[in-house]
Amino acid sequence: MSFPLFITLFVFILIFILRMPIALGMLASAACYLLVKGADLSLVVNQVMNTYYTNYVIIAVPLFIFTANVMNSGKVTDMIFKFSGGLTGRMRGALGQVNVLASLIFSGMTGSAIADAAGLGKIEIQAMKDDGYDPEFSCAITAASATIGPIFPPSIPLVIYAMLSSTSVGALFMGGMVPAILLALFLMIYVAVVAKKRNYPRGEKIVWKVFLLFTLKALPALLTPIILLVGIYTGVMTPTEAGAIAGLYAMLVSVFAYRAMGWKDLFEVVKTTIKDVGATSIMIGAATIISYIVAREQLAANIGNWILGFTSSKWTFMLLVNIV
Repeated sequence: MSFPLFITLFVFILIFILRMPIALGMLASAACYLLVKGADLSLVVNQVMNTYYTNYVIIAVPLFIFTANVMNSGKVTDMIFKFSGGLTGRMRGALGQVNVLASLIFSGMTGSAIADAAGLGKIEIQAMKDDGYDPEFSCAITAASATIGPIFPPSIPLVIYAMLSSTSVGALFMGGMVPAILLALFLMIYVAVVAKKRNYPRGEKIVWKVFLLFTLKALPALLTPIILLVGIYTGVMTPTEAGAIAGLYAMLVSVFAYRAMGWKDLFEVVKTTIKDVGATSIMIGAATIISYIVAREQLAANIGNWILGFTSSKWTFMLLVNIV
């Protein structure tokens, strides 16, 4: 390991221990490497700005973040929660199943784990605690189900990955759909097992008239992922255009369908979005520099050779790569 790389890792670990924001940690560690190497910081910053921040695809990130914040500001999360409750019925541990189902649906609108946990999380945890679920289990399943967001399209991390690796966003979205559904399925199986073991309460009996009413109320919100996925996969719109349409549609639904957002609420949503986009942009810039460092130091190749020293099996190799 070279001295500049050692300094980079040391600074990053130190900042992580000090609990500073991860975006600043990545930026500081990348800057330390460049300073130790004697690189021209202004040249690097200019290259990052021209290469990535002018990329058309990256515009999709703030648009999807804005969509997520609009959804959380309106009554969309409430509608999704009630609709998911109608799907689980008399199942044992129904609210736990609702937690997972609602996260899967909401992920198709926002593609963000933070938006899921911040929006649905408050409703889900409180409802589960009121129904007799252990607080630890309620928080754990909420956190676990929120991880569906970065996998299921329109995933914000997948958009960033596509930009950094010059990969098709549509192909990544298609590749993330099945793993996200499988993750939700296994989480629901886990909830069912724990619910039976701990004797968690069953859900209420489905009253079809009430369920139909919830479905009709939730329909404007439920159309969001359908519009996005169909539009992207049919080639009618790019991911960036899909993000713009999703943001506009979310505003129309919140203002006119649910009457849950005024000008003051919209101003707060814009402020929150600017803060979120600022942190994300710093992380993207830092990640760009770190990817350069990894390539320059041949870190990926060295780790790969180190892992190959333990095994020649491709499956074991893939497992160890994911662990590392």
